[in-house]
Amino acid sequence: MRIKNSFLLLLMAISLFSCDKKRVFDEYKSVGSAWHKDSIVSFDLPELDSTKTYDLFINLRDNNNYPYNNLFLIVTLEKPNGYTKVDTLEYEMAAADGSLLGDGFTDIKESKLFYKEGVRFRGKYKLNIKQAVRESGKVPGVTELEGVTDIGLRIEKKD
Repeated sequence: MRIKNSFLLLLMAISLFSCDKKRVFDEYKSVGSAWHKDSIVSFDLPELDSTKTYDLFINLRDNNNYPYNNLFLIVTLEKPNGYTKVDTLEYEMAAADGSLLGDGFTDIKESKLFYKEGVRFRGKYKLNIKQAVRESGKVPGVTELEGVTDIGLRIEKKD
């Protein structure tokens, strides 16, 4: 009976991972128990097919120590020709009752945050992500952003 259950679990795991045919790049980097305002998370992207278009997502793992409703990020996409595109992004991270949004059954949640749609890559790119959270009415940014543990980047083939 035990072997049968193990086999069934293995089969389910394989089927879940094999269904992810859109994924081209998916990587996480840890920021520890708090994300410092000067810490930049960088991803060197692989060279991708320039005839295809891709959707980009920022993945985030956080826990119940995250004290805010929103998350602000500064994302820079460095192109091979030296041009850098800078975006300031805002994401809703908590419901009205204060519970964290995202997927997960424990206090750790994983959020797939939309970044760019229909991007065409020509050469080697680099993406940098920095947190820019500020408390209401205060000018300086939050020095140590509690509750964020991992930052990821996911690139998917466009349908």
